[in-house]
Amino acid sequence: MTSIIDRPEQKSPERGGGSGSGLMAAIRNVLDRPLTSYHLVLGATGLLMVLGLLMVLSASSVLSLRTNGNSYTIFYRQLIWVGVGLPMAYVASRMTPRHFRMLAYVALLGSTFLLVLTYVPGLGKNVNGNTNWLSFGGPLQIQPSEFAKLALVMWCADLYARKQKLLTQWKHLLIPMAPVCGLVIALIVGQRDLGTSLVLMAIMIGLIWVVGAPTRLFVTAIAVVGVIASYFVTTAQHRMDRLTNFMNPFADPTDVGWQAYHGLYALSTGGWWGVGIGNSRQKWGNLPEAHTDFIFAVIGEELGLIGSLTVLALFLTLAYAGIRIATRSTEPFIRYCAAGITVWIMAQTLVNLGAVIGLLPIVGIPLPLLSYGGSALLPTLIAIGMLLSFAKAEPGAQAALKEHRRPLFGWMSSRRTPGPSGRENTRER
Repeated sequence: MTSIIDRPEQKSPERGGGSGSGLMAAIRNVLDRPLTSYHLVLGATGLLMVLGLLMVLSASSVLSLRTNGNSYTIFYRQLIWVGVGLPMAYVASRMTPRHFRMLAYVALLGSTFLLVLTYVPGLGKNVNGNTNWLSFGGPLQIQPSEFAKLALVMWCADLYARKQKLLTQWKHLLIPMAPVCGLVIALIVGQRDLGTSLVLMAIMIGLIWVVGAPTRLFVTAIAVVGVIASYFVTTAQHRMDRLTNFMNPFADPTDVGWQAYHGLYALSTGGWWGVGIGNSRQKWGNLPEAHTDFIFAVIGEELGLIGSLTVLALFLTLAYAGIRIATRSTEPFIRYCAAGITVWIMAQTLVNLGAVIGLLPIVGIPLPLLSYGGSALLPTLIAIGMLLSFAKAEPGAQAALKEHRRPLFGWMSSRRTPGPSGRENTRER
């Protein structure tokens, strides 16, 4: 006799929890596709960049009108940086891991050299108390520390890939990685740029964890970074002021707490749906750095909680895709480099968002892909191009890409031959 659990009608997905299991199966099917990582990186980055351009235009319009007589000047500059960065990201997406490894040492030496140049009188430019800019005359100036982030990720990934079989020994985990990274971080700390230094320290700790460092070594690295950060905070009055203001941003809203106070006020007035794009009130001189470090406050004000959560969802999607690429790869360099890029972008995002919403002290770093600034945008777009290149190296990705391209160029595989009636017939080769 056939038991009741063997009857076909009892297995219908319409009964019981079938719809839920069907939905989960559909999600798993999408996530198991070989090009999922590629599409997630491309889609999340594209949406963030479009939103970033829109919000830079809105947040900078008043300042741009006051300083340049044109509401679109800052937006046009950002558009130019995007126009420069997208081809660079495309080139990076077409390169192979071998190319990146060849460029790793060049990038590290080049970015270190540029950092040293900021100490040369006449070349180094002071902006908001930090001498971390290189001026080449006129509007052309760059921030070398932004390029150092990408250079360190590439160099560390190549170093660990070369020493793959030796990483069970703690000395090979730290030497020469720790001294080299320490030198770069020291150069940036000397510029009084604590925010970028913290991001680089996060990259170091993240890579040490990714390569499988013992828990004791990992905890020790975190403790050392904490001690160094505490030292530099306590030895500078303006950093101490920021720290005490972070504890209570409403204690002095007319002086030290001005930026934090107005950032929180912008977020609180946005409500669920915001006041509308372009209708921010805080950008009219109340909120400093509205189009750079505090652009998320303008997003919260104009797009509301829904817009803010959308931004968070896009960054989480990008983080998931980066982790997915790192875990699915069998090549050590891709695994370490993808993880390093993900740690870098997410650490910078968390520090920026934490400062805007009052969970962390203000350290003055931009929000990736959204804030104004070419020096931050260009290396980030190159890093995104690298993630796209790594995503195409996942199992089955190349075959899927060829399959997707076939309909686009299918006409090239056919030829026309004259038929009996004089008309052309299409015949496959």
